[in-house]
Amino acid sequence: MTTSDWSLKADYFENCNCVGLCPCPFGGDPAEGHCDVGFAFHVEEGSFNGISLNGLNFVAAFYTPGSMNDGNWTGAAYVDERASPEQREALGQIMSGKHGGPFERFMRLTADFKGIKYVSIEYKGEGRTRSVSIPQVMDFNVEGFVQPGQTEPVHVENMGTWRMSTVSMARGTRSTYDDHGMHWDNTGKTGYYSGFEWP
Repeated sequence: MTTSDWSLKADYFENCNCVGLCPCPFGGDPAEGHCDVGFAFHVEEGSFNGISLNGLNFVAAFYTPGSMNDGNWTGAAYVDERASPEQREALGQIMSGKHGGPFERFMRLTADFKGIKYVSIEYKGEGRTRSVSIPQVMDFNVEGFVQPGQTEPVHVENMGTWRMSTVSMARGTRSTYDDHGMHWDNTGKTGYYSGFEWP
């Protein structure tokens, strides 16, 4: 692992193809036998070796053919086209996993990485809703899952994975992805969202 000085304070959400509580963070196999999962990130404050990353968005998409721990993932990454060449390189380094953080595990388990595309990424987060849009590639929208009679979404704590200590459970309200031969519709499926600080 390469030594570097970096940090991210950001908002994120994910949406996979599981129905109900996703078993993968708890050591189980994907509910559908495989996993189609997209992660979207909005950097509130961040830097990599002195390069500011404030306000930028990035996205990762992964397909796992079986248990996540078995590896053989297929992955693709997308970085905000507004990023300068230096910022693109910085986010690429973070997503490479060479500098620690969650992407170290992601990339270690990925056998087929399709590379990074620099695209328009619109990320929105308000109250219990999160969305990300990449034209002709991704349209992911989730809303926090609220039990009848409650006003706040269900929270999950101490998952023991790369995720933050507390995440809110969500459900895809309209979630499609189409790129690199992968075609998903995670509408109605499981999601999580939270703020976080890395590494």
